[in-house]
Amino acid sequence: MSRNRRPRTDQRAKPAATSHLRIIGGRWRGRKVPFAPIEGLRPTGDRLRETLFNWLQFHLQGARCLDLFAGSGALGLEALSRGAAAVDFVEMDRGAASMLRQQLDLLQAEGAQVHNCPAEVFLSQRAAAYDVIFVDPPFAGDLWQQTLTGLLDAGCIGEHTLIYVESPRTTPIDAPAGWQLEKEKQAGQVCMRLFSA
Repeated sequence: MSRNRRPRTDQRAKPAATSHLRIIGGRWRGRKVPFAPIEGLRPTGDRLRETLFNWLQFHLQGARCLDLFAGSGALGLEALSRGAAAVDFVEMDRGAASMLRQQLDLLQAEGAQVHNCPAEVFLSQRAAAYDVIFVDPPFAGDLWQQTLTGLLDAGCIGEHTLIYVESPRTTPIDAPAGWQLEKEKQAGQVCMRLFSA
């Protein structure tokens, strides 16, 4: 006769450990923010963010920003911390979007809105330009070119919009006509590019 036994402690399923990122500048400098431990989620590292936000330091105050593949929210949170007036965070994964909302509430972040939908769905509903746009999709998806085209078609690109694109260093990026490459840096296997429209 079998008995119902409690599983041994070492056999129980352990919850996934929560990961953290550190905001590196602005009013929330040094604040550690948890994010959902989702497979494939790859927040932009501290050194890359430091470089990026040095590039953007004179463009963020009062800016309207779009963090299109938000994931952990690292780029949009950093922008808010450094003076951006508004950030739209777009994240397809429900768990990641929910945790991002929680962290924005804890930070009492004004001007932040989380959109739990695929990037292409969000872009199909937009008609207003942004000052700064972050494009850092999952590297496995090869979404760069269709995303840049989608931004143009959606009316997200204004006369002075800055577009940050993060990709594997071996991935070519064919910028739309009229865009200028302002900054470029390679760090490890990652290539950082900042375009102006």
